[in-house]
Amino acid sequence: MPGTRAEYRAFRTLPTRWFDNDHYGHLNNTVHYELFDTAVNAHLIEHGVLDPSGGDTVFLVVESGCRYHAPISFPQTVTAGLRVAHLGRSAVRYEIGLFAGKTEEAAAEGFLVHVNVERVARIKAPIPEATRAVLGDLTG
Repeated sequence: MPGTRAEYRAFRTLPTRWFDNDHYGHLNNTVHYELFDTAVNAHLIEHGVLDPSGGDTVFLVVESGCRYHAPISFPQTVTAGLRVAHLGRSAVRYEIGLFAGKTEEAAAEGFLVHVNVERVARIKAPIPEATRAVLGDLTG
């Protein structure tokens, strides 16, 4: 069963593009992952806890997945629902629901696992307290 909007903690509206449709007339599966990445990283950047070009640490995706429930097509607008399923010392698992238009059930649901690493050395680093606070607001 698809998840519902009520199961997510934060939302972001994302446009689809003509280019996103594949030959079958719906968003290509790779676009769903782009929308997941955009929802997660935009949330962190807007809350001031991720500086992708200058921060001491960055998040790397180490695992991802998606379940498709219903098609999404251009020119539909997508709302990405975001929640944190697990927050560890250096890793976080996000769950993202993509909702087409005003539907209450997710057209697709996926996850990303981010590991926080030192920018240069690329070794695991603890998630900073300010970031933990932002991520904590997405749990529950």
